[in-house]
Amino acid sequence: MREGKGMSQEELANSAEVSLPQITRIERGVVNPTICTIKSLSKGLSIEMSFMFEFDKKL
Repeated sequence: MREGKGMSQEELANSAEVSLPQITRIERGVVNPTICTIKSLSKGLSIEMSFMFEFDKKL
């Protein structure tokens, strides 16, 4: 979703108020984000949180 919006990891980290290392770990599949982190990421991506759970849709 981040790449689809043309955002860098750093831009998402800043807009979502989530650390850059955490963004990196999530994208690499090293950690699973908490619901609170998903909420922050959806805010940073300017999308509804529910969209984060709709795996068959594209931006």
